[in-house]
Amino acid sequence: MEILYENFQYFDWRMLVMWVIGGLLIFLAIKKEMEPTLLLPMGFGAILVNLPLSGAITQIAENGEAEVGMLSRLFDLGISTELFPLILFIGIGAMIDFSPLLSNPKLMLFGAAAQFGIFFTLCLASVFFDINDAASIAIIGAADGPTAIVVAGKLGSKYLPAIMVAAYSYMALVPIIQPPIIRLLTTKKERMIRMDYQGKEISKTTKILFPIIITILAGLVAPASVTLVGCLMFGNLIRECGVLDSLSETAQKVLANLVTIFLGITVASRMTAEEFLTVETLLILGLGLFAFIFDTAGGVLFAKFLNLFLKKKINPMIGAAGISAFPMSGRIVHKMGLKEDPQNFLLMHSIGVNVSGQIASVIAGGLILNFFMH
Repeated sequence: MEILYENFQYFDWRMLVMWVIGGLLIFLAIKKEMEPTLLLPMGFGAILVNLPLSGAITQIAENGEAEVGMLSRLFDLGISTELFPLILFIGIGAMIDFSPLLSNPKLMLFGAAAQFGIFFTLCLASVFFDINDAASIAIIGAADGPTAIVVAGKLGSKYLPAIMVAAYSYMALVPIIQPPIIRLLTTKKERMIRMDYQGKEISKTTKILFPIIITILAGLVAPASVTLVGCLMFGNLIRECGVLDSLSETAQKVLANLVTIFLGITVASRMTAEEFLTVETLLILGLGLFAFIFDTAGGVLFAKFLNLFLKKKINPMIGAAGISAFPMSGRIVHKMGLKEDPQNFLLMHSIGVNVSGQIASVIAGGLILNFFMH
């Protein structure tokens, strides 16, 4: 009882707020099945680091001196060194089939258009933060957690913890955020537009050359992005080379899931009440949502613009899949199409746009670094 009383002396009402937030993330992960490999460790971690005298961040050694706790060590090992994001990109690359994009290369335009919100948010964020912090916050709109971590880290943003939380939270909340925006910007008639898919046979040589060529081009256009693009494309090369099937399967499943769990709980290590419940953090969350909304809107509106000139209309919903949240965004567009018309299959188109958004978001992050990294 004495220990319990001593611990409660350090209790703060803000810790209770973080327990509620952690509980909400766990609820969404289990009950709603929304990215459980990400939200579950984030939710549990948020509760863990907000227990009074929690040793997860700082613990007391036998000699009575404070020392770094387990989660802080994990943060230093995996986030500060950019190790986790880079390894995760190898796993993501191994998951991606670029065939829909290679069959219809013009889908790359939608991936580029869906990055509009990043640069729009950069202008807005610069009103409240210095330029490097503003650039780091803007990249949240790419819906690409690893890229957000790398950009914020290289630019030395002091708001890296809040940026991490915002980026991964919005990635996981894609099924809640995107559908209302898409419905707001499209008519029922537009959402019912059918798009025939004529898959072309893509040669193995093309599939092998594609990741190599993209890496070279990214290195020339945005040198700062080449590490992230390189890891993404290396993962895809493992998938397509045909001689590393067991390694490809490991990268897609075991590696990607394991690193995602580590990332989730490491992100949560910076969800302490002192760091999270601040005006700056709430503003960053708001700006991140703003960027996310305008990235989604940018892709949809670009498709609607093209339809003014095309005889064969594009379903504008596929433009929303141009954000980097792979494959969630592509699946959402497909499901929304089926809801309007059970015979409207948009999956291959939306996934093609989604993988183009994965490439575009990394290149956008590289351009941000080229502009602002000294």
